[in-house]
Formats: sequence, C-alpha cells, structure tokens
Amino acid sequence: MAKRAPGKPADSFEKVRQIGLRLPGAEEATTFGKPALKVRGKMFACLASHRSAEPDSLVVRVDFEQRAELLAAQPDLYYITGHYQDYPAVLVRLPHASAGVLQDLLGMAHRFVTRETARKPRLKRR
Repeated sequence: MAKRAPGKPADSFEKVRQIGLRLPGAEEATTFGKPALKVRGKMFACLASHRSAEPDSLVVRVDFEQRAELLAAQPDLYYITGHYQDYPAVLVRLPHASAGVLQDLLGMAHRFVTRETARKPRLKRR
C-alpha cells in the first residue's frame, strides 16, 4: 500500500477518540507520545508510533486469535509488522476504517484489556 503524508495526529485520532470515550472507564492519554485511549491505566488503542507502521495507523489491542481473523477477513484494513508481531495487537489503516468498524473494534479492544486487568491482581501501594 502506498504511503501518504501523515496528517496531524489529533486529526487522525479524532473519530477514534469520539467513539472510544463512550466506553466505560475510557480515558484519553498518550502512549510513546501519541494519542491513546486507556482503561484502568491500560492502553487499548493508540496511534502507531513505530516507524514500521504506515502513517495514520491505529494500534488496537486484541488477542492473537482475533487478530488472525481480522487479518484474514480484511487485509486491506488490518495489517501487522514485525515490530508488533509478538504483541496482542493489530494495526488498522484509519483512513479506511468506518465509524461502525471502529465502534466494533474499540469495543473488542476494551473488553480484551478489561478482561486482562481483571485477572491480574493489583498491588496495593503504601
């Protein structure tokens, strides 16, 4: 896929932010200096910061099985690079993602992260 000049990160992330902040406990944050959405302190979506990602790509946390299904179903929308291969995440070409797709995807990522954090006990700070 041809690379295009990236827009301002805030512009690229705006539709993600609007949809994601409707999810329970979701909050705006940054990850590696890029706009992100987190729940319980865990990132579930952010603009890709690694140079291997195409401009205007979103990193979305999903389990490896879900990622394989997404990649097989829509390789024009979803992709992965070597850098992200070992992480439970998929890359999304934001310019090709409709609001409906983003809503489903962010809901999936939110559930994945909240399930993951519910299983891990938090240490109490003194």
